[in-house]
Amino acid sequence: MDESAMDDSDEALVPVWRANLGVLTEAVGAVTRLARMMSLSASLLKLILAGQREFSVEFVRGVESVTGLPANWMDTPHRAGEVPERTQAAIDTETAFAKFRGTVHPVRKKTVLKSSGDILGRSEAARRAAEAASDEAEQNRRRAHFRKVRDLAAQEVRRLEWHLNHPPAELAVLRAKVEDVMDAGTDLDERVHADLAGRIEQIEKHHDLLKRHVEKLYALLTRLDPAERGGEGPE
Repeated sequence: MDESAMDDSDEALVPVWRANLGVLTEAVGAVTRLARMMSLSASLLKLILAGQREFSVEFVRGVESVTGLPANWMDTPHRAGEVPERTQAAIDTETAFAKFRGTVHPVRKKTVLKSSGDILGRSEAARRAAEAASDEAEQNRRRAHFRKVRDLAAQEVRRLEWHLNHPPAELAVLRAKVEDVMDAGTDLDERVHADLAGRIEQIEKHHDLLKRHVEKLYALLTRLDPAERGGEGPE
């Protein structure tokens, strides 16, 4: 028997299943985490919770398997405090007990006295809605990935900027040591003497120049937002 098909008793449990899904995803961000654990888009799961999308028995059993719930736990009404600890921890950390490869949408019994145009129209509308939800989920995933990568880069630039603004004592020691050589080398050629002084000066100038470049790089990174480019990161 195909678990994605519903009989009359299954349909009577739909409100209970949906309510229990709401209990499992009550915490902030839990909808997105559970959706990822089920390999679904958060948009689709939100539509299911809102009663705007139907779901199969196979999907319900998949939720139990993926989150480590006892068998048929979803068939009985529950409150937030009744969620098993290991299930709550699994959702909080997105640690799935199994991989869901089943069917989300139920396979309905064939109906009669329905025009082919009505059936095709509904099927096409459902397909377009699913594609739109999938596209939106993919765009959101891209934006989130871009922001994560950008923020990591900005953190590294910020760390380098801090070090440049707190130069090591060795830089001052280096100047003092080279100046000692210049003072002690009374017989040094003037060109060598000038070259030594010039090298130290260039090191310090380049240090300041590097600081300015790092500051500008950080400012540029923090201004980047994929939403301003239609969901795409920089080329």
